[in-house]
Amino acid sequence: MEQKKYWKGLEELHNTNSHKAAVENEFSGDLPFEESEGLLSAMTPRRDFLKYLGFTTAAATIAASCEIPVNKAIPYVNKPEEITPGVPNYYASTFAIDGEYVPIVVKTREGRPIKIEGNTLSKITEGATTARVQGAVLGLYDVARLRFPTIGGVEASWTDLDKQVGAALAGGPVVLLSNTISSPTTKKLIGEFLAKYPGSRHVSYDAVSYSGLLDASLVAYGKRVIPSYHFENAKVIVSLGADFIGTWLNPAEYGRQYAKTRKINPERPEMSKHYQFESMMSLTGANADERFTHKPSETNAVVLALYSAVGGSVSAPAITDTRLANGIKEAAKALLAAGGKALVVSGSNDVNVQTIVAAINDKIGANGSTIDWNITSNYREGNDAEMAALVSDMAAGNVGTLLVYNANPAYDYYNAAAFTDALKKVKTTVSFNDRRDETTILCKYAAPDHHFLESWSDTEGKTGHYSFTQPTISPLFKTRAFQDALLTWSGSTTIWSDYLKQEWLTRLGGQEAWDKTLQDGIIEPAATPLGGATFAGNVADAAGKLTAAKKGGQYELVLYEKVAIGNGRFANNPWLQEMPDPITRATWDNYACVSNTLAKKFSTELGDDYEVHSEKKVLKITANGKSVELPLVIVPGIHPDVIAIAVGYGRGKQEDVGKAAGERGANAYPFVTFNGKSFDYFATEATVENTGREFPIGMTQTHNSYEGRPIIKETTLEEFIKNPKEVNEDREEFAHYGASFRDDATIYPKGEFTYPGIKWGMSIDLNTCFGCGACTIACQSENNVSVVGKDQVVLGHEMHWIRIDRYFSGDENNPEVVFQPMLCQHCDNAPCENVCPVAATNHSSEGINQMAYNRCIGTRYCANNCPYKVRRFNWRDWNGADSFADNLYDVADMNDNITRMVLNPDVVMRSHGVMEKCSFCVQRLQDAKLSAKKAGRPLLDGEAKTACQTACSSDAIVFGNVNDQQSEIFKLRNVEQKERLYYVLEEVHTLPSINYLAKIRNKVAEPKATHEA
Repeated sequence: MEQKKYWKGLEELHNTNSHKAAVENEFSGDLPFEESEGLLSAMTPRRDFLKYLGFTTAAATIAASCEIPVNKAIPYVNKPEEITPGVPNYYASTFAIDGEYVPIVVKTREGRPIKIEGNTLSKITEGATTARVQGAVLGLYDVARLRFPTIGGVEASWTDLDKQVGAALAGGPVVLLSNTISSPTTKKLIGEFLAKYPGSRHVSYDAVSYSGLLDASLVAYGKRVIPSYHFENAKVIVSLGADFIGTWLNPAEYGRQYAKTRKINPERPEMSKHYQFESMMSLTGANADERFTHKPSETNAVVLALYSAVGGSVSAPAITDTRLANGIKEAAKALLAAGGKALVVSGSNDVNVQTIVAAINDKIGANGSTIDWNITSNYREGNDAEMAALVSDMAAGNVGTLLVYNANPAYDYYNAAAFTDALKKVKTTVSFNDRRDETTILCKYAAPDHHFLESWSDTEGKTGHYSFTQPTISPLFKTRAFQDALLTWSGSTTIWSDYLKQEWLTRLGGQEAWDKTLQDGIIEPAATPLGGATFAGNVADAAGKLTAAKKGGQYELVLYEKVAIGNGRFANNPWLQEMPDPITRATWDNYACVSNTLAKKFSTELGDDYEVHSEKKVLKITANGKSVELPLVIVPGIHPDVIAIAVGYGRGKQEDVGKAAGERGANAYPFVTFNGKSFDYFATEATVENTGREFPIGMTQTHNSYEGRPIIKETTLEEFIKNPKEVNEDREEFAHYGASFRDDATIYPKGEFTYPGIKWGMSIDLNTCFGCGACTIACQSENNVSVVGKDQVVLGHEMHWIRIDRYFSGDENNPEVVFQPMLCQHCDNAPCENVCPVAATNHSSEGINQMAYNRCIGTRYCANNCPYKVRRFNWRDWNGADSFADNLYDVADMNDNITRMVLNPDVVMRSHGVMEKCSFCVQRLQDAKLSAKKAGRPLLDGEAKTACQTACSSDAIVFGNVNDQQSEIFKLRNVEQKERLYYVLEEVHTLPSINYLAKIRNKVAEPKATHEA
């Protein structure tokens, strides 16, 4: 059967000369070596050479007599009762930021939060997390946080601030401007506070709005809410630009649900069918079975055509793209055939588009089947029209006091200039934001709130589903809870923690129930049948407005959120900034994403230098009367006439918003427009001009190569059902070697690869790895993986122990995508071990390829001999591990004494010149084994888990003892997934401990695919 070609980037697809040179070079960096030009050009006489030689000898002698600085650990004077040195404590909490709702468990060591895990007790997320959730612990130690209250930008006491604000509140109507607040007790307190000031109100504003979805629910079903979506019940899923795996609403929840429909085995050979219609390549689109592109201006036509195709009575505009038109018909046919087990979602913020989507779901029987109207979601409550009205009221002088809580409209409002001008006409302005962001700088008073890991709160993620937040550390700075400020200004002597506790003691009925609630972290109702609803929207009115909408121009612009930093809230998180974008594999910046076809129109040929080299041409992009200048990045799969730009960049000065966020990229929010009801995140007419400049982008995908070797395996569901063994038929060529081949084809003694006790192994399912990056950040948090900064990423010096390689196949204008996590394979016949001259890398008795850091002398022979390119070399002292501070290469305050509080004391810090890599989280394995030993029993399956495994929202990673016949991984390898299982580079005979499960697509059969890079 014909082989499908896979490629990492367009330079590999076209096999440019620069790509071939990069592949031949294989390794991207040399040892840093600095010399002056004068010394290099000098004619050095023999006498000078001898002087240098003598100086070198003397310097070595002096250095040998120097003492290494001694750093002592200082113990507690009075140890807290709940803390045992070396033993972690765990606290249930909640990540509820910018609408994302994830119940979590926080690991602390000696009173310091150092790691976040998902709370497996939650029925909503079931322990799933995202990259942002994993990275949130670093935000606690962000040195850019405000450390005290200020008045007029000058440090003040809380007493003085309370006195002045309290007196000013009576000076006119009070408006609280916040992002979505999902805490019921906080909402109750806000209501009580505002009731004291006649004419006051609360306005909800979300930087990335879902107001159109909420308003459509009001129009169609009579209540302004977001229903609960149940992707796990859907046999057919159609997404109209909704990136529900990456950024739409609550991706931890939806990714978990979606993964359940993508798991497959020979006994249950079925999976969901996923259609994606979008303008750019999103993370969700990359995982779709069938994907179709269109311009943003064509969204109206697409949704109307889909409604018409499922039986709706509406006149749909003609769609000239034949493939797109046929795709809509095919999707409609599948939706109707699913018998109610279908779901349509849209990422549009237009109330009319969402009204038609609601009508489609009503037509296909989704309400009560895949959509629940009894249990609704509280993820977003922002109201765009109310926000616009507030700015008008401020400009008219009708607002006496503006309180800003977790909102930054001076940066992310579509007309930030108008908001800034209007703010000047408000007499009293107070910001509760945690840093001197763009809005806080303009406010007279700054009353910084705690970080959520220092706070008390509750969250109602969905109707009746409560999760709680409790302090995991005392406040690091002189901050105060937002709720305490409201209580103080209301004249109450009650503190927020008591207010919250009393509220729940009343609800729960006593202290014992309250303690149990804090221990579990959640209160959730018993499962109930999904509730339906009767559609009552005006389809004709919505369709008429969509048909009359303005048509697009030659080029169109679409805005999107990155999976890592989102709307910009996490812009000062170095972990998230350095996490490669799942699609572009770029770090630290935003850029203009265009297709190769469109790039040629801008005089940017793919050529020999593109993608292999970091310098990208800078374009000036103008739309809606606004302009930005950004480097161009070619992305396969984006519509040929569309430019995509990520929001969340172009922040203020580094001294205000932080070193990682400040002055990085360009702000794309000015491109947002207001249509009178909601914000639009696209522009139908854009112009582009070449600036003649270039700008470096730190891209990681081409940093590792596998020349001419098969890496990826995939097939279609149809072919898999016919012959499950076909995807692995090439493995049969090893069969004639016999069972002894494992021991014979090696230089090691016979029996070297026998592990009679525990033998650790891992399995990664390519069907349910969506490329979200949560595992990368979880590993970084657990194992103290260094941040190196953009300049070093450009040089190929990134340090991530687990990377997610992204592969394209097929048509470069609309390719298929596969994500493959790649980490140390812990090979039994490891090529790295026999080339190390000092045995710094060796094999443990449990099959782990381990590193002795203090033995490593940095020859890098092991990296040269690793066929998987998973070893990381410390080119600099990234983290202060060297004994001499002058060697430190600091990046974005990662080595500040406060930031270093996030480090895991169970994992040694690596120093300059040392090699490192995945350790299978050996510290976790040891902890699990010791716990079992103390309990006097064997280690049970599932007790030892790696950080990447627990972070994965889709359960793509299975880890355990392969010698335990009752373990999940043993059953998976030998029974359940035996036909899909394969090892990367198996023919090299490295004998990896990690296997992969072949990708299965639910589409018409195509050539069997493997990857040869």
